[in-house]
Amino acid sequence: MKNDFLIQCSRFCSNPVLQASLLSWLAAQFIKTILHLFTHQIHNVKELLEMLFWRTGGMPSSHSSLVTTMTTCIGFRSGVSSDLFILACCFILVVIRDAVGVRRSSGDQARVLNEIGTKLEKSKIIEFSPVKQINGHSPGEVCTGVILGFLIGLFFSCK
Repeated sequence: MKNDFLIQCSRFCSNPVLQASLLSWLAAQFIKTILHLFTHQIHNVKELLEMLFWRTGGMPSSHSSLVTTMTTCIGFRSGVSSDLFILACCFILVVIRDAVGVRRSSGDQARVLNEIGTKLEKSKIIEFSPVKQINGHSPGEVCTGVILGFLIGLFFSCK
């Protein structure tokens, strides 16, 4: 029983679609981190690690890159008429719509709420605790992530 579990874990971790998708996400986060380093937007090691592994928003979109790589690999491995590829295409549309639309507008609204709350607190009208700002993506950031993801997926599929 334990041996079967280890075999399944090994198969899961050696799956080329998973490996390509994770590499795509890491590559996008790495590029994003390098760009932030060059524009002096990272000031300490904590910010560097957050940007490299966790922070959202920015160029390129790691979410878009990951799902595009996954969809590309599935298309090559299972065929573009497979149910799995159709599922991946629907998933990519949801992720991209969320990145450009919902998360971006939520972040913009949070920024405005924080500005208003800060002004009201300075005027001693209310006590205010800032709301979390979630960074969405511009269409250009998403397109760059999609291109990166497609190229990585293509590379993994052509091996």
